[in-house]
Amino acid sequence: MRSQASADRLRRTLRRTLGRADLRAVPESRRALRELLRHWGEPERSAVAELLTSELVTNALVHTDHEAVLTATLGPRGLRVEVRDFVDREPRPRLPSIDDGTHGRGLVLVESLADGWGVRKHRVGKSVWFELDADAA
Repeated sequence: MRSQASADRLRRTLRRTLGRADLRAVPESRRALRELLRHWGEPERSAVAELLTSELVTNALVHTDHEAVLTATLGPRGLRVEVRDFVDREPRPRLPSIDDGTHGRGLVLVESLADGWGVRKHRVGKSVWFELDADAA
């Protein structure tokens, strides 16, 4: 039981409700995550976490017409970031074309930089998540 209590002390969580189509939530989410990760790993690893979080938050706010919920959990095994939205349409990574400008790269970045990522369906909506292992931090 004692080791579970120690693990719980090492686990820290960030949870934010993101307003419908409120893109101000993107830099606010990055700042909140930066604070959570202040003493975790190398600065470059935290920068990757911020980048991937902003991609998931942006996707949820741009591609849905609903609120979203950001949850980031930092524990002994690493970081898990999850953005839940309330639309059933499943995201898919796609290679952007020249005509896309800066759009269409978010999930490709998540796929290439995260140690793991995926989509979890809910009764209503889904969560898109990524993980960064503590060993690599």
